[in-house]
Amino acid sequence: MLFYKPLPLTSSGRKFEVRSKVLGVYDKGKATVMETEQAVVDANTGEVYSKVIGSGFFVGQGGWGGPKGEKGPDYSPPRDKTPDVTMEMQTSAETAHLYRLNGDYNPLHATPEPGQKMGFGGAIMHGLYSWNVGAHHLLKAFGGSDGARLQSYEARFASPVKPGEKLVYEMWKTGRKEEGAEEIVFVAKTGAGKVALSNGRALVRTEGARSKL
Repeated sequence: MLFYKPLPLTSSGRKFEVRSKVLGVYDKGKATVMETEQAVVDANTGEVYSKVIGSGFFVGQGGWGGPKGEKGPDYSPPRDKTPDVTMEMQTSAETAHLYRLNGDYNPLHATPEPGQKMGFGGAIMHGLYSWNVGAHHLLKAFGGSDGARLQSYEARFASPVKPGEKLVYEMWKTGRKEEGAEEIVFVAKTGAGKVALSNGRALVRTEGARSKL
């Protein structure tokens, strides 16, 4: 996710559009990966507020002879350094039901049957729950809980999280800066050590930041 400027508090007098395009379709052998981009744009001025670049993984749909695509960047945490910040979030049996109120009513996160059929053993947490809690922790730790300081945010969904599991976020400063923002790499694990979010990276404008919480 790339954040160029904050969205206004009201869309009154404005028209916003989400403009989507396919960036590439790649043959990974046993699967196909489709890379897409969605941009939030002021329809009248063409001004871009944010972009979301993501990949969809189609299992069993590879082997059609298409391009393999380039290997993505590696944002693995440093092996010889303890995290600069570690933060935790304990979920409960009800957390997924509460998160559904954001508008994601996929039954996979509410009843056990879909997850059992898919091999998860029951209901699982929304992936965006783990994702968004990570952004919250990063801003709280490094950006004064100010959303305007988050320049970019990315990670890879590595494995599902079940309601009731604890999420542990480990974050490292790399010392690198880009356009005035500091690079933070991170990983999210369950309390049992299973990686839920990998290859995490954010650019945060940390200078002068003070926590609001």
